[in-house]
Amino acid sequence: MTHTRETTLEINLPAIKHNYNLLKGKIKPTTKFMAVVKAYAYGSDAPKIAVFLEKLGVDYFAVAYTDEGIALRNAGITKPILVLHPLPVHFSEIINYKLEPSLYSLNVLEVFLEAAKNEKEYPIHLKFNTGLNRLGFVKMDIALISGKLLHQKNVHVASVFSHLGASEDLNEKDFTMRQILSFKEIKASLAEKFSHKPLYHLLNTSGILNYTASAQFDMVRSGIGLYGFGNDAQYDAWFKTVLSLKSVISQIHNIAPGNSIGYNQGHIADKAMKTATIPLGHADGIGRQYGKGKAHVTIHGHKCPIVGNVCMDMLMVDVSEVQCKEGDEVLVFGKSPTAGEFAATAGTISYELIAGISQRVRRKIITH
Repeated sequence: MTHTRETTLEINLPAIKHNYNLLKGKIKPTTKFMAVVKAYAYGSDAPKIAVFLEKLGVDYFAVAYTDEGIALRNAGITKPILVLHPLPVHFSEIINYKLEPSLYSLNVLEVFLEAAKNEKEYPIHLKFNTGLNRLGFVKMDIALISGKLLHQKNVHVASVFSHLGASEDLNEKDFTMRQILSFKEIKASLAEKFSHKPLYHLLNTSGILNYTASAQFDMVRSGIGLYGFGNDAQYDAWFKTVLSLKSVISQIHNIAPGNSIGYNQGHIADKAMKTATIPLGHADGIGRQYGKGKAHVTIHGHKCPIVGNVCMDMLMVDVSEVQCKEGDEVLVFGKSPTAGEFAATAGTISYELIAGISQRVRRKIITH
């Protein structure tokens, strides 16, 4: 039976609610929850998911860049929105849309103070580097930061945060505990400088699952967990599948022995075989690395390996052992295989796969 007529990413809102409640159950009732909806909500549909999460009661949203925050405001989001990597060229837009910037260096802090010189207690967030070495102030900056902010009335430090680099891997627990200790030292130093108490937050999804006892602080952040992934087989079993990528068979070919399939003769048939062409390719987020038998799709419960090279708009699969016809549904990932399992066949992770699903793939919201 055909369920879809085109390539579609299904987004299950009840599953998001389940995952949100699961994560909320790991923290204290007084601990705030920041939902990370960057990269179009990890490749799904940021405006629709944010509206849904706002109704569920999240306290904060986080995006990577300014345009993502503007899209949320245009969708009607009223909760605070943290921009994790704001670029100074966008500071006026940040202020116009009442977004809240993460400031991570003395230069960026100075530029924003100038941009916000006519504001009153505009909320800012201070990002500290505790070991990831990506963005952030260091502890030695604290005296300079406090000096610049001491007599400022135009900005207000809403939160101080850092980011864990290996919270999903308990083999790296010592590294994570050093990050936690460093953040606690930063908090203690800032407490001596600030007359008010900003929110402090450190834990990401894996941090919530592994380190709430030692590092819960005032707020936690979750992105990938909301979409159904716990970065661990045990935790993954607790979450519900949010995203399912489905497509359809466009055409079936009977291939004679010795004939080739796809660009650059990516597959040579060593025996008679039957292939199905699927309207999905690397322009949709399924890269060439999934081709040549590494990954498979599912048709009528059968695993059908991708043969030859993945094209920009299409891929071909081996359906020699499957009774199927043009128009039949094709499951790329969902409950089984999960996006994480599908991604692993190409040596990558669920984050990269789902965040790369292009905007030309139709989104379908599942509400029940």
